[in-house]
Order: sequence, then C-alpha cells, then structure tokens
Amino acid sequence: MTTLILLAVALLLIGVYLSWTAGRLDRLHARIDAAKAALDAQLLRRASIAQELGTSGVLDPAASIVLYQAAHDARQAEEEQREVAESELSQALRAVFAEDAQAEAVRQAPGGEETTAELIAAVRRVPMARRFHNDAVRAARALRRHRKVRWFRLAGHAPFPLAFEMDDEPPAALAAGRPGER
Repeated sequence: MTTLILLAVALLLIGVYLSWTAGRLDRLHARIDAAKAALDAQLLRRASIAQELGTSGVLDPAASIVLYQAAHDARQAEEEQREVAESELSQALRAVFAEDAQAEAVRQAPGGEETTAELIAAVRRVPMARRFHNDAVRAARALRRHRKVRWFRLAGHAPFPLAFEMDDEPPAALAAGRPGER
C-alpha cells in the first residue's frame, strides 16, 4: 500500500513538472510571437520612413532611387526573402547616408528635423527589436533541446523557432545623430 502511494505521488510530481515545463515552453513561444510582431513593426516603420524619404525630392535623384527601391523591396518581400531585403535596405541607408551631407540636406528640408529624428529612432530600434526576438528564440531552442521536451513532445506541433539574421548596422551619419539628440 505504501509503495502504491509513493508511486502515485511520484507520478503526480512528474506530471506537475512536465505540465510546468510545457507551460514555460508555451510562454516562450508567445514571447517569440510578440517579439516577432514588434520586430515586424519596427522594420515596417523603418522601410516606410526610408520610402517616404526616397519620394520626398530632398535627396539627390540617384540616392532617392536607391533608397526608394530598397525600402519598397523590404516592404514587399516574402517571408523567405525578408532577411535579405531588410539587409539590402540597411546597406542602402548606409550608402545614402555615408556622408553627413545627405543627412544635413534632409534636416534642412521643411519638416526635415522631424523626419531625421524618426529615421534615427527607427534605425536604432530595429537592432533592439531583433535582439529581443533572437533572445526569445534562443531561450525556446535551449528548452526544446532537452530530452524531456522531445520525449514527451511538450512542444506539440509548434514549428522550431528561427532567429532573424540581418545586417542592421546603422549609417554613420545617423548612428551618431546630432549632438544633444542622444
């Protein structure tokens, strides 16, 4: 009788532990979804501002075309091509704003201070959003590698989380911002 009670208690404790682990994994997957939505919002914001700048007429024609096309491609990219398109937008931003002259031209235009501040904020927020997303992915992957999660299929049918890898280095003229803007 005592052995049966001990076995029932042990099975109950194992069940509670597995349930807690499954709940933790579910929370991590929810965190990944929230971080992915935040990353998508920041990428869309950055592409929208870049596209707006490309059509504003403030930049020289070549820079406008390069920036507009990269921003358009980033906004229209399929999920499989998104990392590449976003990296190309980062490269286009670095190419256009390689020198302070382009950034200064945007600042001098009507509404340019506000547009520059929005672009600087967007360029700074993309790496943070990507870092939050990739940290959540890393935590979920680490938990999903445990034998207990695989053996008891605690992840259910959730797809294996993938990190979002892209070039998000900011342009030199926008990374520093203006003195006093930090």
